[in-house]
Amino acid sequence: AVLVGKTMTYDSGGLSIKVGGGMKGMKRDMDGGAAVFGAMKAVASVLKPRRRVVALLCCAENAISDEAYRPDDVLEFANGVTVEVTNTDAEGRLVLADGLIWACEREDPDFIVDIATLTGGVVVALGSTYAGMWCDDDKLRGRVDSVSQVTGERVWRLPHHEEYRDMMRSPCADIVNSAPVREAHPIQGAAFLSYFVESGIPWCHLDIAGVH
Repeated sequence: AVLVGKTMTYDSGGLSIKVGGGMKGMKRDMDGGAAVFGAMKAVASVLKPRRRVVALLCCAENAISDEAYRPDDVLEFANGVTVEVTNTDAEGRLVLADGLIWACEREDPDFIVDIATLTGGVVVALGSTYAGMWCDDDKLRGRVDSVSQVTGERVWRLPHHEEYRDMMRSPCADIVNSAPVREAHPIQGAAFLSYFVESGIPWCHLDIAGVH
């Protein structure tokens, strides 16, 4: 089992800088990683499972400098997928992509769960009552649902179909990191991440932006 946590120590939006009060609270953009860190403490000290559990914390700061990445950059990831950067404020999915690739290629996982404060769109959709969940594997989704009921950390499944993956296509790379339309915004994040998970590996994405 591999747990992957988005751990942005601060998110200014980068060159696509957040405006108005948009930066307020962005020191909490590491809460996905914090959740994974806390889960590992419970795994080590309380649960003590017989299976191997690995945590990957994808750590970075999204800031402006002379070395900052830019809109219009094209990045090539370790699995060969190329990404056109259209918005540097969609940075969390870029660091998570690295974590997902590592999990698939290095850890031989039975399943992967990633946890991230990924999108404002999931807050619009679900408020602070439910975290968004994307998981096409029935067995893993059932496990997450069961754990959700025990812990009171409520999750709500959102759709994940090929049409959403197609939304992310780029004219000059394989995909963009943020589609030019706002529709289905939290699903865009999940669709992007799906390009970095190997086929056949059960995977669950949890967007906790509204409940962290």
